[in-house]
Amino acid sequence: MSYLSLFASAFLAATLLPFYSEVVLVALMTGGYHQGLLWASATLGNTLGACVNWWLGRYLLHFQHKRWFPASEERLEKSQYYFQRYGVWSLLFSWLPVGGDALTLVAGIMRVNFWLFFVLVLIGKGARYYVVMLLAKAALPGSL
Repeated sequence: MSYLSLFASAFLAATLLPFYSEVVLVALMTGGYHQGLLWASATLGNTLGACVNWWLGRYLLHFQHKRWFPASEERLEKSQYYFQRYGVWSLLFSWLPVGGDALTLVAGIMRVNFWLFFVLVLIGKGARYYVVMLLAKAALPGSL
């Protein structure tokens, strides 16, 4: 059940909703759970949450002229410009706390191939959780 909770928190953290899965991860690390399974749960949950953003970008753009649409046309154009400028490899930085979620949404808007998107985001998110776990071990050596 704890791995599922971590998966859910990582999934929510990757969507456009504000949530912090690192807190759940570190708490479970101090509880003696299997480190590899924690890493896999967090990485997979966060990657699948980013896939939701990709899907939203790909299919909800049809509604961009509606009043309730969350981004202005100007903001969308600016995001698309930067994505084109830095390319698909920028998805390796989808783990960033600021802009990472928007990057995955723009990838959907730009119709990036899903499997390329998935692999690049999985690598980036996996590396992020690995570093978070290393930092937690260094900061709390007696607890882990």
